[in-house]
Amino acid sequence: MLTHMLKAKLHMARVTHAVLNYEGSCAIDGELLDMAGIRDNEQIQIYNVENGQRFTTYAIRAEEGSGIISVNGAAAHLASADQRVIICSYAMYTDAELDAHQPALVYLQDGNAVSHTSNAIPVQLA
Repeated sequence: MLTHMLKAKLHMARVTHAVLNYEGSCAIDGELLDMAGIRDNEQIQIYNVENGQRFTTYAIRAEEGSGIISVNGAAAHLASADQRVIICSYAMYTDAELDAHQPALVYLQDGNAVSHTSNAIPVQLA
């Protein structure tokens, strides 16, 4: 059996560009892609913290160290520059792989600089 699990997350990224007249995708700073283990052309889910929109697209590489998070094509209707988003990728894992699986979690701050990383989401307290 395969289980669909969180593979990577860029938490609280700030959209830098929303480009309607582009083929599609989400351009992400190459250093952030590498840190999260998200590949070029990999399917991603984007969750807009500001307006609740959730949508699927694919990642493309933006200039390393640029801090770019550019939502392109039709998705530009769902996220605007300066809005906060959470970008996630998921993968299918076998039961044997699940024992060792840890997602790559990258937490961002102003300018899409990395605040910290983790491999586990904290337990939510009451």
